Amino acid sequence: MKLRSLLFVPADSDRKFAKADTCGADALILDLEDSVASGRKAFARDAVKDRVGGARREWMFLVRINPLETELALEDLAAVVRPGLDGIVLPKVNGYHDVERMARSIDDLEAATGVASGHVKLLVVATETPAAMLGLAGYAASRATPGSRLAAMTWGAEDLSAALGALTNKEPNGDWTFPYQLARAQCLFAAAAAGVVALETLYADYRDQNGLAEDCRIARRDGFVGRLAIHPDQVATINACFTPSEADLAHARRVVAAFAGQPDAGTVGIDGRMYDRPHLVAAKRTLASAGEIVDE
Repeated sequence: MKLRSLLFVPADSDRKFAKADTCGADALILDLEDSVASGRKAFARDAVKDRVGGARREWMFLVRINPLETELALEDLAAVVRPGLDGIVLPKVNGYHDVERMARSIDDLEAATGVASGHVKLLVVATETPAAMLGLAGYAASRATPGSRLAAMTWGAEDLSAALGALTNKEPNGDWTFPYQLARAQCLFAAAAAGVVALETLYADYRDQNGLAEDCRIARRDGFVGRLAIHPDQVATINACFTPSEADLAHARRVVAAFAGQPDAGTVGIDGRMYDRPHLVAAKRTLASAGEIVDE
């Protein structure tokens, strides 16, 4: 799954969907949760059901369902798991056991609706409850689970700060306070342990393109491969920041080629600098992010 930019779209808004459709995002997340008022949940669900089987599209079709603890979650799944759906975004999960529970439900729905087995992937918002923070180590089990649906993990601060009773989750200069820096880092570690991609959370001020670009630079530096967006105007900046440059790709190819030429070497020299196996892993990841397949 190519996941540089993932744009949230309220599922009950035809106007916002029409604008998002052509904005260039890698994925649209049709939202049935926070952006839809309680009285419009059924309407939004039917709208997604109508759209999911539509014409071919350039973006991946994802749906954020309502929280698993509500009766709406299974109703959402039953409506949207059908041909054309690529993934489900799970909010407010408390740990990997919730992912396994949803995966079993999707198994049955795929079989009932003619979707290829295992096609619908799961993307998890992994830090929205205190219990979730205590259960992040459990996602490592995904790496050892054959056919795991887990494809990506992201984090969120607003629901977590509400659950903690925090007065704010930001410092006066706009930086995250320590508990939310911890949530971000732990999500990054958990995704790596699970062998899935990590996605940076939302950047709230959609008018601040310079701030978004700098925040994306930091996220990519730290290991995130893409991020969530709340407005179509953010998509181009996010895509540019998480797309390797030609220089990045050329260097990665040189690293891969150097190790391929010396398969028994633990280190190789390129232009007077030594590279070891972690550099090879990073180079392959860079090429994979651009769609270049590298043999293991």
